[in-house]
Amino acid sequence: MTVVRIGTALAAILAALAVSPSSAADCPQRGQLDDAYCDADQNLVADVPAKTRDPSVIVFAYTPVEDPAVYETAFKPFTTHLSQCLGKRVVYYPVQSNSAEIEAMRSGRLHVAGFSTGPVGFAVNMAGAVPFAAKGTEAGPQGYNLIVVVKADSPFKTLTDLKGKRVAHTAPSSNSGNLAPRALFPEQGLKPGEDYQILYSGGHDKSALGVGTGDYDAAPVASDVYDRMVARGTIKGDAYRIIYRSERFPTSGFAYAHDLKPDLADKLKQCFYDFRFPPEMVKDFEGDDRFAPITYAKDWAIVRKVAEDSGTPYNKAAYEREAAREAEAARKKAEAGKKP
Repeated sequence: MTVVRIGTALAAILAALAVSPSSAADCPQRGQLDDAYCDADQNLVADVPAKTRDPSVIVFAYTPVEDPAVYETAFKPFTTHLSQCLGKRVVYYPVQSNSAEIEAMRSGRLHVAGFSTGPVGFAVNMAGAVPFAAKGTEAGPQGYNLIVVVKADSPFKTLTDLKGKRVAHTAPSSNSGNLAPRALFPEQGLKPGEDYQILYSGGHDKSALGVGTGDYDAAPVASDVYDRMVARGTIKGDAYRIIYRSERFPTSGFAYAHDLKPDLADKLKQCFYDFRFPPEMVKDFEGDDRFAPITYAKDWAIVRKVAEDSGTPYNKAAYEREAAREAEAARKKAEAGKKP
């Protein structure tokens, strides 16, 4: 992506935030939701507005924690099912960043999507996303850990060994790739941004690969992404060592746009809940075989706490700041790629 395109993308995000896609002027309660939305029932997500949509084509996306092309293939059996279940054409939209995915739903171009754990809060408050499912099993929704990986032959044994080293975070709004390290590492004796300069890689896969090539000394990444990379042979597990593992977090949350026609939203949810992953999807998602019901209020409580504790509450000011950081990180990466 060129510098011009990055600047244009950020401008579009900020412009979208300045314009309310629906009217909520008479809202009695909105909590942390943007002014474009209302939460009269106080369940933390946007209420259904007076004017709703019933699009003929459903646009679906999945968080860019890895190369979007990887997930377009992985979700193909599901998007085929979803199209048949809804009786509508379903198009996969390969988003390139968390902020781009959120902006796409806010602007009405994205109808249903899987958002990475951290950005779910911004999607809810800034884009009117309504989380309803997460990948899981018969036992319920599954989760992941924040892990810190280093090369197996490195001298680093604990987090404090990383002071002054090259540590890659993924993206500003990422839970395990940025927010959780900021909240959890200090109690382990390591302060991101003070004890080491944060280097944004642009993705969990890029962070892990960068550690393997020596571009970074260490990286906090999501355990499920790391496990998938090892299982696919993208990286060799014995070439890495895990020096930290957090408590469990919820995995990516699937959400629909709040202004979908209620009958369509209900049908969409049922299509998710009724689907059972074929063997190739079970393999791709480490044993998950279905979409399990979730609610934002209950299942994302720990993530909201991490966001608050890390100084990144899910409000407009924080989102604009994180979107700017994400764009700046992409700009620097693009410039670095041009150097001989």
